[in-house]
Amino acid sequence: MTDLYEAGDINQTDGPGDDVDDEIDDDINDEIDDEVDEVDDDVDDDVDDDVDDDIDEGVGEGNELGAADGGTPLTVLTYLARSLSNDPDAVVIDTEERRNGVRLSLHVAPEDMGRVIGRRGRTAQAIRTLVNVAGAKDGAQASVDIVDD
Repeated sequence: MTDLYEAGDINQTDGPGDDVDDEIDDDINDEIDDEVDEVDDDVDDDVDDDVDDDIDEGVGEGNELGAADGGTPLTVLTYLARSLSNDPDAVVIDTEERRNGVRLSLHVAPEDMGRVIGRRGRTAQAIRTLVNVAGAKDGAQASVDIVDD
């Protein structure tokens, strides 16, 4: 009597149906990849639309976008502040044109101050850095003041 099992043969099969199984697995994986790509594209489109809508909503109430009025830094600050706030409608940004750039004064609801400032001011510093980089894109220096009402 011969042993059909040898050490290391676990989960190894070379039967006649293996090629068919591999083709089925490949087809299923291709279908899954196509579905994932389709959902990913839909999500990307939805997120882009949501960001555009959030920015457009933040532009209202006297916050007009223009090079002299804040441009890209205002857009970035509006998006960040509204995203961080529990009360995005309370976010108000005043712009003040300076010699070499723009100063943005951020007003948020009192209960959102901690969220916008963050621990040891880390969130506020990150916001200032991002807005300053956005200003550099426009060729202007941008600064952010977080105003406590």
